[in-house]
Parts: sequence; structure tokens; C-alpha cells
Amino acid sequence: MKNIKLDNFEKEIENNADQFVKASDKTHRRVKKIISKANEKNRVTLRLSNQTLELIKQKAQENGLPYQTFISSILYKYATDKLIDEKHILKSLRLLK
Repeated sequence: MKNIKLDNFEKEIENNADQFVKASDKTHRRVKKIISKANEKNRVTLRLSNQTLELIKQKAQENGLPYQTFISSILYKYATDKLIDEKHILKSLRLLK
């Protein structure tokens, strides 16, 4: 089995696993409903130039994703402040040297 590196949150869960109690069926149903609601998707219409769409499709293909999934992942990363411009970071690191 591969060694999997756990982050601090995961380590804390693992270290305290013996203290956890199975959730009641009512709680389990409630959590399942919340997760299901969070995973619902909405249709969005977006106008892009042909050039932009072709560039996005190329990037999506490079990443092995359908282009709509790729666009969705970019928007999610942006909305959660996890979108990183690698080129910008590398340029900043070079300036710090």
C-alpha cells in the first residue's frame, strides 16, 4: 500500500477515531440531503469569443477534461480563492532572489 501523507486535520481525525460515534439514521439522512443539495447544478449561459472558447478547449484537452468541466473547475477555484497563476508565482520568486 502507498504511504499517504495526511494533513493536520486528517491526522486529528485519525488520532481521535476511537472517540467518534456513529451518526443516527436521522442525522445521516439530513447530512445526505445537505450534500445532495450542495451538489445540485444550475445551467448558465455564457457568451465567449470563438478565440477564447478554442483556447479553453485546448487547455481542457491538455488537462484531460471536457471543456465545460474545465470551465467549471476554473470558476470554482476562483470563487474559493484557490486559482493560482503559476507563471506569476514563478516570476515573483525570481524577483525575490
